[in-house]
Amino acid sequence: MANQIVKLGDFEVGNNEVPYFIAEIGINHNGDMQIAKRLMDAAFACGWNCVKFQKRTPDIAVPEAQKNVMRDTPWGQMTYLDYKKHIEFEKPEYDVIDQYCKEKPLAWTASPWDLPSLEFLLSYDLPFIKIASAGNGNMELLKRASQAGVPLIMSDGMSTQEELDKAVSVLEDYSNGDYILLHTNSTYPAPVDSLNLAYMNTLKERYHCVVGYSGHEQNLEPSVVAATLGAKVIERHVTLSHDLWGTDQKASLEINAMYMLYRRCLDIQKMMGSGVKTMDENEKKVREKLKGN
Repeated sequence: MANQIVKLGDFEVGNNEVPYFIAEIGINHNGDMQIAKRLMDAAFACGWNCVKFQKRTPDIAVPEAQKNVMRDTPWGQMTYLDYKKHIEFEKPEYDVIDQYCKEKPLAWTASPWDLPSLEFLLSYDLPFIKIASAGNGNMELLKRASQAGVPLIMSDGMSTQEELDKAVSVLEDYSNGDYILLHTNSTYPAPVDSLNLAYMNTLKERYHCVVGYSGHEQNLEPSVVAATLGAKVIERHVTLSHDLWGTDQKASLEINAMYMLYRRCLDIQKMMGSGVKTMDENEKKVREKLKGN
């Protein structure tokens, strides 16, 4: 049975009024540590809880049919496999990330795309492991991640209901119940009429777990609506500029939008209130003026 409160570091997801915010840097750093540092700085300055990267062993994670496909890149024409190797952060870079985040402090984690990448990430003290939509059908990865003793967050993109049931059953069988499901549409960017935000309620009812939202849309409103609907985690890709090279940049938030989304989600709880009929002091003054008592 899934736990209704999942601790990510000191943050109790499911027991806080505000969501846990994950800034998905992913591969938007383009292999440049200075870009990664600027995005970590931005996440910290905007009040976000965590930054997330993606970790691959390219020889394993890149599909065979794609490995030798030629691609034009800012670093010249190269195979897709060589491109993935070119932008991949390894231990020296992750050691820098780990230290840089500790100094702020800011939590960090990554999505492993294969078993060696998972084992690599588990050598760090991470608040959770994120299983991306591309990995929610990898039963061996799910099993090993569930057994690792750290909380899991898994996105539901690119899966049928039957496939998602199978994935969640692995989490149920091998984890201690510390998992969170994020609803998402894995199109980059995702059209607003394909987001199906109401499915978050289905996730909660079907799996009785903590639910969040991973947005790939180009604007802020769907993520704000998701928070209003009860998303306890909000994950968005982030970038320094939509004009940077890379397929994820257009579906990412620039820094000013990161701050705007954070502030809007904080305001939601103030707007929602307690559900109990009350009259604050300002309204009492208006009552006295207009009703006379």
